[in-house]
Amino acid sequence: MTFQIGLLGKKLGMTQVFADDGESIPVTVIQTGPNVVIGTRTQERDGYSALVLGFDEKPVRLANKAELGSVAEGGKPQRFIREIRLAPEEVAKFQVGQVLDAKDVFADGAPIDVEGWSKGKGYQGVIKKHHMSGMTRAHGTHEYFRHGGSIGCRLTPQRVHKGKRMAGQMGNEKVTVQNLQLFRIMADDNCILVRGSVPGAANEYVVVTKAATRTAYKRKGVGKEESRSKNPLKASKKAAAGRG
Repeated sequence: MTFQIGLLGKKLGMTQVFADDGESIPVTVIQTGPNVVIGTRTQERDGYSALVLGFDEKPVRLANKAELGSVAEGGKPQRFIREIRLAPEEVAKFQVGQVLDAKDVFADGAPIDVEGWSKGKGYQGVIKKHHMSGMTRAHGTHEYFRHGGSIGCRLTPQRVHKGKRMAGQMGNEKVTVQNLQLFRIMADDNCILVRGSVPGAANEYVVVTKAATRTAYKRKGVGKEESRSKNPLKASKKAAAGRG
């Protein structure tokens, strides 16, 4: 398992910014600070090593005894608390009560993973949930335009397979989007700009970590020159489509 440092945050919404070359980039604004280290987990005491982070300070009058006991002496209770699994030598670098910001963990242009809860869409049918095509609207079709159809057989295997695509709850599940680009760090506002969309609605909590599968961000289709075809007919079609 790859352990990567990260921060807790809140998705504020989406907007657009312009790059130096004039490109219009859709970005998601995530408030990622300040994060407070409210505890640690060690291999000797807990059987694993992790960093306990808290985000979004909560008034003391609204906190219960368990929440007050989870923070250090003199610390403030937090609304959003998560453990970030790290190697023991990485956990030893942090102190309880330490405050972390985006500039302490991330860098502009770095790849990141964002974990959040997707928007709940309630109970949906197979066409909306699984993009099935439905029945034809001909004269012989009656009341079966959006039905799911047959789901099994009385012979083999005499049951419905697990995972069968059927109507049911859609959304409201934990989703992780990998290898997004941290476009810019706004240190004065404790925010980061992430290229593209992230799961969840506005004002929902998210967990932002360094990418687990790569160390540099690379956009698909950018940086590779398309080889020209030797067939003059194909080359002329590309030129006519504006790709020549």
